[in-house]
Amino acid sequence: MLSLLGYLRPTTARVSLTTENFVSSVIPPVVCYFTTAFLVLLPRTQLIRVALWPITAFFAFRAATSLDLSMAQPKLQFLNIDLQLSMFFIAIRSLEWTVQTKPYARHYPCSRPEDQRPSTDAPKRNFVLDALDLACTFRGYGWNWSQGLYVARETRPTSSRFAFATSTLISGLTHAFVCGAIHSAVQSFSPETFGSVDGGSIFDDSLPPHLRYLRSSIIATLCAFGVYSVLRAGDELTAVLCILLLRHRPEQWPPSFDAPWRATSLRDFWSRRWHQWFRQVFIFLGGRPISLIFGRAGGVIGAFLASGLFHHVALLALDPFSETWRSLLPFSMMGAGVVFERAVLGTNVGGWAGWVWTMSWMVLWGNVMVDGWARAGMLGGSSFLDSATPVREPIGVLIRMFDEYLHAR
Repeated sequence: MLSLLGYLRPTTARVSLTTENFVSSVIPPVVCYFTTAFLVLLPRTQLIRVALWPITAFFAFRAATSLDLSMAQPKLQFLNIDLQLSMFFIAIRSLEWTVQTKPYARHYPCSRPEDQRPSTDAPKRNFVLDALDLACTFRGYGWNWSQGLYVARETRPTSSRFAFATSTLISGLTHAFVCGAIHSAVQSFSPETFGSVDGGSIFDDSLPPHLRYLRSSIIATLCAFGVYSVLRAGDELTAVLCILLLRHRPEQWPPSFDAPWRATSLRDFWSRRWHQWFRQVFIFLGGRPISLIFGRAGGVIGAFLASGLFHHVALLALDPFSETWRSLLPFSMMGAGVVFERAVLGTNVGGWAGWVWTMSWMVLWGNVMVDGWARAGMLGGSSFLDSATPVREPIGVLIRMFDEYLHAR
């Protein structure tokens, strides 16, 4: 009885990951998560899901706040970000499944036209595999709950699994290399402040305003491309494993990005060109509740506020005292910009003027966003991508020369 109470009591300090606490802390919320995914596929299971969710939320909170995946190495604290976001995602997504009244349904694409398909071609539903797919898919591609999801046009060869996997592997490795190079460049701007785990501002008060914001905007833009590169690399390398080991079809892995730098409106950027992995979660968490009070415009801003909260949770893994507004403000302003476009400009935004407007707004509030990351020490982490980048030293030299040039002006 005492051991059970000790297990249920919230912890006050993180402990290093071991096999024992992995089994006792990580496995329980994951099991609850997959169980809820299975139940939401079946009719008349909502009462069970309602009873299960508080248990899932407790286990997820306990795992997120009690374990230290960095092995006491400050430069590996970014691993705690992954843990914390995963548990936050488990809790919120399980809640969404809990309030769902109708079972989810999965669409099974067939390779043959309908008029050439025999009646026995309809696949038999495997609820276990469907539950695994539901739990692991973020966008909901192939599910009835992902209506309105934009899917980018496929440019990779889909004639065979091997051709698709080869093309995707090359792209994934290339983006991993680019991510490491960009991360090295960002850290080289200020290795003692935001380039370290201690953190610091990207705004250099020793520079005049125009050079200060030029420098911070370059850093923010590099960070944006770094995030794009690491997310795309992770997505594509995961796709390769699923194609080769789990025998997924290429059609199950459509592109997650669609050249975001070519966006000609904020709506184009956020609803089409940037990844849509957490779209449904943000709509559920912020979009739908706030739209009930403030209508469609409120729903748009609410979804972005939910995104800001998601990113703030990531910072809390590094700095428990991180200021909330540094995450909520830039994302809420993205929502405000989308609402402004629709209300004032309508469908007229686009072309070169639209591109200039979109990139200017992104860079303006991107400065605030990245500064919050930098102050929390997020930019000072290290991974194998950095050490595996052979051009790390030359990049560092070039960035320091450029920074010295700015300070000499």
